[in-house]
Amino acid sequence: MAGLDGTEGRRGRALRVGIVGATAAIAAMVALQPRPAQACGGLFCDGGPMPMPVDQSGENILFVWQGDTIEAHIQIQYDGEAAKFGWVIPLQSVPSFEVGSQPLFDALLAASVPTYGYSSTADDCSLDDPNAPPDDGANSTAASDSASASASGGEDGGGGGGPQILLTETVGAFEITVLQGGDAQEVFDWLAENGYQQDDEALPILAEYIDEGHLFGAVKLTGGAEVDEIHPIVLRFGGTEPCVPLRLTRIAAVDDMAVRSFFLGQARMVPMNYRHVLVNQLKVNWITPSNYTDVVTLAVDEHNADGRAFVTEYAGASDVVQQGSLYSPSWQPADYVDAVATDVGQLLLDQGLLYCDFEFGNGCSFTHGLVEGLLGEYVSLPADLPAAEYWGNQASHADVDTSAWDGADFAAKLQERVILPGQHAIELLQQNPYLTRMFTTISPTEMTEDPQFHENDGLPEVPNLLNGTLRLLCNGDQVFTLPDGREIYLPAGTTWPDFPDEPGGVPGMMASSHVIETVPNQGAPIVLTDNTAVLEAVLADWNLQHGWPGGGGADGGSSGSAGSSGEAGSGAGQDDTGYQGCGCDVDRGGVRWPWLLAAVVAWRRRSRRR
Repeated sequence: MAGLDGTEGRRGRALRVGIVGATAAIAAMVALQPRPAQACGGLFCDGGPMPMPVDQSGENILFVWQGDTIEAHIQIQYDGEAAKFGWVIPLQSVPSFEVGSQPLFDALLAASVPTYGYSSTADDCSLDDPNAPPDDGANSTAASDSASASASGGEDGGGGGGPQILLTETVGAFEITVLQGGDAQEVFDWLAENGYQQDDEALPILAEYIDEGHLFGAVKLTGGAEVDEIHPIVLRFGGTEPCVPLRLTRIAAVDDMAVRSFFLGQARMVPMNYRHVLVNQLKVNWITPSNYTDVVTLAVDEHNADGRAFVTEYAGASDVVQQGSLYSPSWQPADYVDAVATDVGQLLLDQGLLYCDFEFGNGCSFTHGLVEGLLGEYVSLPADLPAAEYWGNQASHADVDTSAWDGADFAAKLQERVILPGQHAIELLQQNPYLTRMFTTISPTEMTEDPQFHENDGLPEVPNLLNGTLRLLCNGDQVFTLPDGREIYLPAGTTWPDFPDEPGGVPGMMASSHVIETVPNQGAPIVLTDNTAVLEAVLADWNLQHGWPGGGGADGGSSGSAGSSGEAGSGAGQDDTGYQGCGCDVDRGGVRWPWLLAAVVAWRRRSRRR
């Protein structure tokens, strides 16, 4: 099986999403708010001599909703100079800040990625009828061939005196300042004076947030911290609905920016003011499903979704998330307090924070992404000497200067940035039995309101593991059967149909959505668009034109309600309150082996279909 995760932005910047991927200019930020509020949002800044907003290619955000408290875990990836890292977050009150867990995001992405797979069967060609169904003795081998689709209230100062500083603190590798009051120009000027260079287009959007009573959190790296020390950050404060900030994000966003949100809680989460979409699974190439993100992009742009919609990629038990990489009792910071520098490598090996495979020549690697950056604060290595190689075999590199080693300081930072976040991540997974994962792509012109989400405990689960069956006929053609029973005839040499837009029409684009709906916080979704009948007619026509009498109807009827089909895509709804705020290869033995789509999905400017 393969999962689909990945996005790529302009100038080679990309958000690291899923098990494999690339680094981004800078990933997500968020503001949370209670229901009566009107907006949430954020702004990315790239400090420097010239205004250079960062191209933002995606967001990964985890929300944890417990009673009247919400935690926002924000995954930050940045590719640039440490001195130019800057980030501004609109807030509705002063939250508490703490270090988040990078392994938690890795585990969430790996566990919930939409995965298309299938098993292979072959007809018994000794029979007279080449299209006869295989008998029970036919050669049938299970296959797991899939691809992952990827692709994250204050008062208005009224002008006069500028913004007030409500909080200044250091959290892990970040210096954080919370500002209140002042008008947009005064906030803009304060940010510029303190190394946060923005675009002039931010001014009217800043004014909107100030009018709505927002504070601003300004975040940058502490002096001496390097980019490899950047870690997720957690914001915790009162609120009733999570909100993904997009209005200010549009200044730095690329077209078709991937936004992926996770929710841990007691029940399934759905969009409140955005639509919800079930993707048309006939448009996804199940054999090599690298077009999944393109299908989602087209689906959320269709009429009634209008560029502001989400699909649900997974909704179900949170125990699918593996906890082994989050924290280990063997990680003991106290062991480093009095350790001399030349003993540190062996301690890392003993505790499992460093792994070496010398027997098979695979070298050494760190098991937690932050450890290398922490060690680099104390020991500077030659550019041609990998850190893992040095710490895994210190005796061979006795000429390295270790005089700056500070065991007590390293132990304290290991506790703050690795141990405590890992322990908290495990607590969250144990306390919150339900995980929802939603995904969309959105362009700057569509970022006119901030998507907000609420819980609906009456909706079914949405699996992320989808499995069909590929049957090889004796004449070399194939038939693919979707999980709902629909059959797709694949003449020899056909990788996947280019379906016509209507029965009997010429090849073209048929709808990429199956259902477009709004989802209230209680009760069933309200269907705005249901393409079931058209899709069934197009499929039946395709099969008949190619000589397959099996038709294409799904067993068990339509799958029009949200999540009922088990599709990898579903999107959220807009309520009536007027709220505006916030391919694999085949082994000759017949077995197909799992693979992951390692390539990221290329950024492109699309022509929108309205």
